[in-house]
Amino acid sequence: MDESVEAKPQRRPGRALRFGLIIGAVLLLLFGVPWWTFVWSGNRWPTIVFAAGTAAFVAAAAAFPVLMFNGHGGNHRDGAARIADTMLGVVWVLFVWSILGTVLRVALALAGVADPTRSRIVTAAVALVSLVLLLWGYAEAMRVSRVRRIEVTMPRLGAGLDGLRIVLLTDTHYGPINRARWSRGVVQVVNSLDPDVVAHTGDIADGEVAQRREQAAPLGDVRARLARVYVTGNHEYFSGAQRWVEHMASLGWEALHNRHVVLTRDGDSLIVAGVDDRTAAGSGVPGHHTDHEAALAGTDPSLPVLLLAHQPQQVTGAVAHGVDLQISGHTHGGQMWPFHYLVRLDQPVLQGLTRHGERTQLYTSRGTGFWGPPFRIFAPSEITLITLRTGS
Repeated sequence: MDESVEAKPQRRPGRALRFGLIIGAVLLLLFGVPWWTFVWSGNRWPTIVFAAGTAAFVAAAAAFPVLMFNGHGGNHRDGAARIADTMLGVVWVLFVWSILGTVLRVALALAGVADPTRSRIVTAAVALVSLVLLLWGYAEAMRVSRVRRIEVTMPRLGAGLDGLRIVLLTDTHYGPINRARWSRGVVQVVNSLDPDVVAHTGDIADGEVAQRREQAAPLGDVRARLARVYVTGNHEYFSGAQRWVEHMASLGWEALHNRHVVLTRDGDSLIVAGVDDRTAAGSGVPGHHTDHEAALAGTDPSLPVLLLAHQPQQVTGAVAHGVDLQISGHTHGGQMWPFHYLVRLDQPVLQGLTRHGERTQLYTSRGTGFWGPPFRIFAPSEITLITLRTGS
């Protein structure tokens, strides 16, 4: 027997088939439900309208995976990505409100309104609500983020650090839509807050440094009295993580790649540590993995610890290592309602300040930018100003 032949990995056509069937089912639902609401149901459109509407939905469903693959696959074609991302956002809103439109459909039926009037009222209502939400959501996504101000009491914080101002940026997602102007606006807001520390908790960009250099350049103008610190997010591991770590260092940021710095003011000190994203170990990037022990190695256990970690889920490690406050992003606050509920299947919190264990607090930002679809619906972006307070 030829053992070299036996050692070759076996092909699994079943896996590819299952994947294809899942993608097909998702596309059928996403595009099929709005098609039923707008074209089929009980609208009784003229044949030419029915045929044109059906053709439009079929063409969109067929084009979407091709555009998504070309835009976000190995080719990284920004034009295709912009179209695919926008299509995803539009069809998601149409899908959600087509489902919710059944409530109106039932109410009209109970009121005695018959088809085609009933279905056409539902179609018009879904179209109007979707249009308003998409226009509003686009404006929310493209605007410079509002400042969200919170105070966090850290009992172990020394009096000399009371009032320390930390500005949190996260999930800027510089991507296919050139947002260099937006990036400059964000930096102007950050600098106006007069921070002691500015932290970026990852997902800087969707794309390599060479592609997003212009959009990221304003980060080099961020001003902070004590430190500018950064950790990787999961999207760095699709976009050349080590190159982003090196580029942030070239812009003057301290990359907390499973390491820490000690900040001192008026005789009191704070450990500021960072860990790689939880997806780092499976990325294949040498030396990248989540390592709380390495990040805190050699630290004084009596000092308070501020930890940067991209995902809220990483708070379990923070609790185990006695961290006082973890700051994170990743969730985008759901970005497009009701995607919020799917996020909660994977993450312990969606946004805001929460407590975990006796000592550890977690602040989760809704994110400064957006991923993919250029819409934010019931999940506004934020630049977070965290003021630390001492106290029992």
